[in-house]
Amino acid sequence: MGGDFGPRVTVPAALSQIDADPSVSILLVGDREQIQTYLPSGTSSKVEILHTLETVSMSDRPSHVLRHKQQSSLWLAIDQLRDGEVDACVSAGNTGALMAVGRFLLKTFPGIDRPAICKPVPTQVKNGLGQTVVGHCFLLDLGANVNCDSEQLLQFALMGSVLASTVDDKPNPRVGLLNIGEEEIKGGEQVKLAAALLKSNSDINYVGYIEGNGIFTGDADVLVCDGFAGNVALKASEGAARFMASQMERTFKSSLYGRVLGQLARPLLLEWRNQFDPGRYNGASFLGLQGTLVKSHGSADSAGFLSALTMAKEQATKQLPQHINQRFAEMANPVE
Repeated sequence: MGGDFGPRVTVPAALSQIDADPSVSILLVGDREQIQTYLPSGTSSKVEILHTLETVSMSDRPSHVLRHKQQSSLWLAIDQLRDGEVDACVSAGNTGALMAVGRFLLKTFPGIDRPAICKPVPTQVKNGLGQTVVGHCFLLDLGANVNCDSEQLLQFALMGSVLASTVDDKPNPRVGLLNIGEEEIKGGEQVKLAAALLKSNSDINYVGYIEGNGIFTGDADVLVCDGFAGNVALKASEGAARFMASQMERTFKSSLYGRVLGQLARPLLLEWRNQFDPGRYNGASFLGLQGTLVKSHGSADSAGFLSALTMAKEQATKQLPQHINQRFAEMANPVE
């Protein structure tokens, strides 16, 4: 029921997920009447509805949701995940409420102070032929924790490393720290302390500081920062991408010469748009919780929400939360 479009986007995306992967079944939580508006007659038995009229608005404070909205679609969906009735939960709703309810119902694993919001961002990588192609880097935290100490940044690095190794099959993913410079003297005290912790941790392939302009260069598979820096970096990059796209469109429409060039460049522009379409990278994981919980961007269309569903299915299938728990348990109880 959440996001800018509610069932108009989420229901078609759910049906597309089932069409693409027959092993998946979907439980839609929300107003049955609104949901059924977007369900065609004869819909697959793999779609079920858990009815509730109560919803969480984008303006609801997390504390208010925790106290007063236990029958909301957001709460009931996460409750289904906690009780093992579903394997993953995806929502386009209120991020703060999703984090608060997720942490309250699911809890974090032992050794993890706070969950972190993590999502892939596009980067340049080399393929097996040595060609530069578009890959991705996992960036965390993206806003769940505005202020973080060095131990929490270490925890984020460990969770991100497990994510990259589990989902991307990278046995030794490169982990960097987002900083204002590459020199050791640069950055705040907690970042410097975190760097020392990462260097001394044998479970992490630490590659050092990475500046903001290096986020997309492919120099790291996982990039760690506090939620303030991560959210600013993500929103700034999204805004820059939209600005570039709008300026190119404006240039190609500004004159007859521009329109001709635009038509000639159209195939390349479509390829560029497909590679960097935000919908391809829609979906942010709440790492550290005892369950697979994924946040879709509120403005995502059906294709974007489908990407979030696909991400959740992959992480649940590969048992990402269990792998994170195992890594922290091994650190707490090392084998002699």
